[in-house]
Amino acid sequence: MSIPARVGVVGGSGKVARRLIPILLHRDHEVVAFARRDEQLQTLADLGAIARRLDIENADEPDFAAVFGGCDAIVFAAGGGPDGNASRKRTVDLEGSLKSIAAAKRRGIKRFVQVSAMGVDADPDPERGDVWTAYVYAKREADIELRKSGLAWTILRPGILTDGPGTGCITIGEKVQPYSIPRVDVAQTIASCISRPKTAGHQWEIITGPHPIGTVLDELTA
Repeated sequence: MSIPARVGVVGGSGKVARRLIPILLHRDHEVVAFARRDEQLQTLADLGAIARRLDIENADEPDFAAVFGGCDAIVFAAGGGPDGNASRKRTVDLEGSLKSIAAAKRRGIKRFVQVSAMGVDADPDPERGDVWTAYVYAKREADIELRKSGLAWTILRPGILTDGPGTGCITIGEKVQPYSIPRVDVAQTIASCISRPKTAGHQWEIITGPHPIGTVLDELTA
């Protein structure tokens, strides 16, 4: 599997995606970023991405496939986070992922990197409320469906996301102790997985740690 030339980013206006786009461009990928509102599309174009309109909740699979045209890989970085509207966890975090997976397959796009969340295989604490429960189940089911999709998938499950400066270093593994990680380091990890075909077929939790991102990914996939 070759390194993708053009990467599509679903949830392009999100906080991780906006950090990812410049990193991918710096690494000589073309980036197609998807968003639904005019001001978001303008922001993505200003970052240097090819901006295409996609309303994740209202678009259907053929709509996704149409805007995925020309892409060699898809990054699913959309999500409402663990706060807010419970019903949107299903329509964005789960159904958005499922439509992206189906559209990638329709387009013949094999490479697919998904941003999930740490700990979603464990049953959610009901005391954290209905929104958290919906979020956990949406992320869990989306990961299950991606793993059995037949695509060349990588699933990244970061800890608590922060907006602090990146360190370029992480702790990564199938299971790691809960901790935080800057969004920019999540973005760096996504980009580093995109450029490493051997990371396909792996699901990892990631937090801030002592290991340089590229070095530890090379070691894990040697």
